[in-house]
Amino acid sequence: MAKKKIDIELYSYGQYTEWDRGSRNLPKIVNITDTIEAEIGTEFGYILKIRKAKGKKLEFRIIHPPFKDDAGEVMPDFTGEYYINSNDYAFFLGDCTWEPLEDKLGEWRLITYLEGQVIADKILKLTPKA
Repeated sequence: MAKKKIDIELYSYGQYTEWDRGSRNLPKIVNITDTIEAEIGTEFGYILKIRKAKGKKLEFRIIHPPFKDDAGEVMPDFTGEYYINSNDYAFFLGDCTWEPLEDKLGEWRLITYLEGQVIADKILKLTPKA
């Protein structure tokens, strides 16, 4: 039997509406852009549409500007994993800015892997809102 070809699409990227992480609904795109004018609470990232990959493992890495945690240590990259739970799956990878804003500005590199292979790699630049 032939193996199903997984279909992956970078559906949108840039600035989004606020995302309720407890909801099944993904945020809505506000502005497709590589450069986001940020203020406290700005949501940014990308949405991938993945078809024919149910049960496969997604992993992600967010490489962010060198901001510090409450103990004064530089925060490591954000990483995690998800299992695709349907054959027509939408995945949001991103973040939201918080105080202090100044150390969150700069380049954010968002990378998603499917079974160890890079399927999306996007750099979004956060700048201060004019």
